[in-house]
Amino acid sequence: MSVYEFKVLSQKGEEISLEQYKGKVLLIVNTATGCGFTPQYKGLEELYEKYRGEGFEILDFPCNQFFRQAPGSDEEINNFCSLRYNTQFPRFKKVEVNGKNASPLFVNLCTVNGKYKKVKWNFTKFLVGKDGELIARFEPTVKPEDFESEIKKALGK
Repeated sequence: MSVYEFKVLSQKGEEISLEQYKGKVLLIVNTATGCGFTPQYKGLEELYEKYRGEGFEILDFPCNQFFRQAPGSDEEINNFCSLRYNTQFPRFKKVEVNGKNASPLFVNLCTVNGKYKKVKWNFTKFLVGKDGELIARFEPTVKPEDFESEIKKALGK
């Protein structure tokens, strides 16, 4: 199922269709502000600044599911990311990525060939092609700069 078929909630709770990103390369990430991987925001922002003019978007979904590492309101999380890491990419309402309350978007991203592979931790990154289909999944330990070549390839560079 294409990611463009999903709707998500903005930080303010407004429903947003991911169809608005049709034709773009997406990096969808579950994040947290109090995680050991939080400094990856710097690398994510660097990739965003470098490629956003070429049809690349990062979609940030805070998740408090792993040891409550994304405490605070959506507004507090946004302020932290903007002030600390100067992030400019879209951030959405907090989601769950595993379990019965998991976001349907993440259930879709985690299901490949009929097999579900749950998200292990914050900063799991999903690279989605211009057609809305999953290209690659990068676990939290993989730094943003380590898969820049995959982004370039997806952009047709």
